[in-house]
Amino acid sequence: MTGDQLSEIFDVVEIRGLMSGGFIARGPWVARSSLADPLKFIAMARGRARLTTDGVGDPLDLKPGDIAILNSRSSLELQGGTGEGPPREIKVPVGYSSFHDDAADLVDADDIVLGGHIDLNPAGEALLLEALPPVGHIRASAAAAPRLCSSLDRILDEVAANLMGSAFAIRQHGQLLLLDMLRAYIDQAELPPGRLRLLADEQLRPALNLMHAEPGHAWRLEELARAASMSRTTFAARFRTVAGIPPLTYLSRWRMLLARRALREGDDRIASLASVLGYASESTFSTAFKREVGESPQRYRYRMRDEAQTRATPSRA
Repeated sequence: MTGDQLSEIFDVVEIRGLMSGGFIARGPWVARSSLADPLKFIAMARGRARLTTDGVGDPLDLKPGDIAILNSRSSLELQGGTGEGPPREIKVPVGYSSFHDDAADLVDADDIVLGGHIDLNPAGEALLLEALPPVGHIRASAAAAPRLCSSLDRILDEVAANLMGSAFAIRQHGQLLLLDMLRAYIDQAELPPGRLRLLADEQLRPALNLMHAEPGHAWRLEELARAASMSRTTFAARFRTVAGIPPLTYLSRWRMLLARRALREGDDRIASLASVLGYASESTFSTAFKREVGESPQRYRYRMRDEAQTRATPSRA
């Protein structure tokens, strides 16, 4: 689809939403967990809870359908449920065994919590870690939230049914959940300067479409400004305010993201790749790549292939 930069960016920077588990609760309860992943998310599929995390003063009240994204936090505590007596300590599980054990209670549960994390490569970290606050609150009342609630319901259906292929289905729904999370967050949040804010800016979108459609073209500022129906000065100022960088710097970095993907996944010669991306020579491209990434294109390709091979090779006990 022309102009769908969010989908394109998902492909290029390899952002994946991975579901990790959840639990069903009745009565007063508390759950605590340490966090190892840079971006963790907690979804209140049913019920309510109060979330506390390190470095954030006020607890966050999560209502049915709400999701919290924790950015570079080290621990969390969730408290929920109603009734008398001390809260029951819930050990946060990895997986969904408790759902299968308590499948009969799923409909009548007071609270249902799902958790997961966002898997990122370095380019994805630059996109999301800088765009999200320490705790991002996605509210079920947001305009884009109906799709979010549908995603949560589909995951719950797969978790409860535990049918053949459920693990695969949950992985696919987890990716769609992440997309709906970002859509809802962009819709309701005041984004800081960066790529996510740029994607949401309708005035700059025509210029962004040009750069993404033909990244190897030698775009001039006047051409991009004309596409956005702005003067050169107004366009340059607005782009910097929204994206945090000048337009041609953005174009250069987008070329580098495309180059990384091509080197990871393809076998094109470095000279051919340089030409496609608009560089006058292989040496010019290699210099720009090393300045941006920290190593030569060839070295990057070999390292990515080696790492992929290591991940694909089963470890021996």
